[in-house]
Amino acid sequence: MATYDLAIVGGGIGGSALAAVMARDGYSVLLLEQSQTYIDRVRGEWIAPWGVVETRRVGLYDLLRSAGGHHLTRHITFDESRDPAMAAGQTLPLGIFAADVPGPLCLGHPLHCQTLFDAALSAGADARRGVTVTALTLGAAPAVTFEQDGNPVEASARLIVGADGRTSQVREAAGIALHQDKPHHWFAGLLVEGAEGWAEDLQAIGTEDDFGFLAFPQGGGRVRVYGGYALDEARRFKGPEGARRFLDSFAMASAPENRHLVAGRPAGPLHSYINADSWTDEPYAPGMVLVGDAAGWNDPIIGLGLSITYRDVRLVSDLLKASDDWTPATLAPYGEERRERMRRLRAAATLQAGLDMEFGKAARERRRRHFERAEADPTLGLHAVAVMAGPEAAPAEIFTEAHRDRVLGPRA
Repeated sequence: MATYDLAIVGGGIGGSALAAVMARDGYSVLLLEQSQTYIDRVRGEWIAPWGVVETRRVGLYDLLRSAGGHHLTRHITFDESRDPAMAAGQTLPLGIFAADVPGPLCLGHPLHCQTLFDAALSAGADARRGVTVTALTLGAAPAVTFEQDGNPVEASARLIVGADGRTSQVREAAGIALHQDKPHHWFAGLLVEGAEGWAEDLQAIGTEDDFGFLAFPQGGGRVRVYGGYALDEARRFKGPEGARRFLDSFAMASAPENRHLVAGRPAGPLHSYINADSWTDEPYAPGMVLVGDAAGWNDPIIGLGLSITYRDVRLVSDLLKASDDWTPATLAPYGEERRERMRRLRAAATLQAGLDMEFGKAARERRRRHFERAEADPTLGLHAVAVMAGPEAAPAEIFTEAHRDRVLGPRA
């Protein structure tokens, strides 16, 4: 039986990044990925400025840039309650949130995963594809059993890392439960090509009628778009013409630039999912630790999955490198920081969803009043600082129920 320092289950972004970082510093790493080819799963293509800082801190930023990652430098918030020319006149520069970071970094998810997997291989990790994990042993003697090419393989490790996503097998083996809040709306994503008219440095968000949108250009006329709609419209974009109906929903009088998106073509699958937060208070147990979505996730309305994951990688790798004692006591600071981080980001997502992904006359009037009030009182929009600059960058009172009521009004 081969023995490693780390056995990482899941070779996506979190698992491959952690493998690359640890192998680069001389640790023996087994990296196990089920898929043979990374495919578009409509996730993980936008890194907030604070997440970009994390990629630098773990030494992966230059790699992502060389793979084609490009920065967005401007943001516009469109809305049916605002004149589009006025909205465009209030374009937000995105280089203000982190030193020497021009703005969010975008890189297509399949390419992002492959780039990091290759980096782990180059750093010396034993990185394997097409494997199926069949058994896990945690506790004092961590071990993993998997099948590759029809052959069973066993390996032991000082620590098992669960980087295997929302339905984490490692998390289940550890008996770690997730908390989940109440779903708020449906959210769907699609990669669009042929949208060359959309400025490659511009991200946007907006709401009109019964639909809210987000757009993040990927370069080369490709734009990743997302749309939010009410929970009672589960079948709105189902069927063979669903992707086309989805793109047609972006035709908004309040966001005239969206015509370039409507004119585009679907370049991947359309996936819809219910927006909600999930989290665990302790993303570790004897013999294991969880990173990325395996440890819980933030409502995608604020797009922080990758930023969260890269901070997980940085914190866990720093703690492991600093100690020979890879027990829960050593990992406790990671759990404490992540618990508060996710609490704050849940609060920020609640505000963003309440403003941008609620529909009808009352919601429109609430947004109109919010834009008006925020001009006089900028603290009403400080949750955006948490999204872009990091949850620790905004005052603690922004993440309270009292502040939520100030922004959205008292709960019914």
